[in-house]
Amino acid sequence: MTVLKRLMVVCLCIGVSFSSNAVKVTDELDLGGAVRVNYGWKDYADDSKLEFELFRVDVNYQDDGLFASAQYRWYQDMDVIHHAYAGYSFNEEQSIQVGVTQVPFGLLPYGAHSFWFSANYYLGFEDDYDAGIHWKHDSDNWRFDLAYFFNDEYGDGARYDRYSFDVATTDDSPYEEAGQLNARVEGKFGSGDIKHKLGASLQYSELDYIGTANTQAEGKDTDGYAASVHWQLDWSQWQGQFQYMYYDYDMPNSERVALSAFAFPFEIASSADVLTLNVSRSMDVEWGPITNLNCYNDFSQVLVSGEGLEDSIQNVTGCAITAGKFYSYVDWIAGNNMWFINGPGVGISNGPTEWSSRLNINIGLYF
Repeated sequence: MTVLKRLMVVCLCIGVSFSSNAVKVTDELDLGGAVRVNYGWKDYADDSKLEFELFRVDVNYQDDGLFASAQYRWYQDMDVIHHAYAGYSFNEEQSIQVGVTQVPFGLLPYGAHSFWFSANYYLGFEDDYDAGIHWKHDSDNWRFDLAYFFNDEYGDGARYDRYSFDVATTDDSPYEEAGQLNARVEGKFGSGDIKHKLGASLQYSELDYIGTANTQAEGKDTDGYAASVHWQLDWSQWQGQFQYMYYDYDMPNSERVALSAFAFPFEIASSADVLTLNVSRSMDVEWGPITNLNCYNDFSQVLVSGEGLEDSIQNVTGCAITAGKFYSYVDWIAGNNMWFINGPGVGISNGPTEWSSRLNINIGLYF
């Protein structure tokens, strides 16, 4: 099938909509989920295809201050936990939760609008879920987060099948996450059509050295830290996001550290400055079943220095489309030296680099 014919099929799928609701088991318990298909065309590979991408199940519970939430995902080549936690709300502003929960760092819930998130996601600092305890205070004017995570969601750096990007145990970089402290504060300002969020985050992490059978040199336990400041502007139907982050893993005799997710380990620069700049506009429409378009441009750059390192850039231009219970993304992703888009890692130099791009269409039914 030609590229044009495949795109026509995808566009027809986007236009379909029907009514579907999460299953309400009791007044306190809901079951839901999603199923998604994906089409990708790459200018650097001849393997474009329309294929199944994900099936997931969601469970949510809330009763008299107690709450719990879990999500499990099945992809083509792996099945993984997304999150699983239980908690208690002391009042409308304060709560505590225990389990595999989102790490409070930077722009929340995401520092991006697209299906692909920002470069921070691939560095392990966006939409990351680890196993620990998270306290949150969220009022009209302020939000405070304090959390401690004992380890990654599996407690095993050698398991590469995972949703979150975590430190990986490889022969060249035999480490795993062994404790992490996060603190975040965010102020909320403005009213009416103009609202601001301004915040800062800190993270301190410990890494255990895990020698493998093929490790060539002795190592030692080490640590790392990260800090960020962020600002979000919501003005009528527009949204702007800015974030600056610096992270540094103290890796003995190396300027690289291994991460893994989606069944693959890869390397990133052990320290970098990361700039994120996004803008979006939401538009209500009446195009048959389509009721809303959210169009955006998400830009992020990873700035590095050192031998064997080079900057990475990612830019995503696209729109998210709401049609009934269908939520779809149409994205044009362009990257230079960026993992998943023809790059060897993030901030890594393995020779001359060039810009690569991908057209991606993801169609999801959420129920």
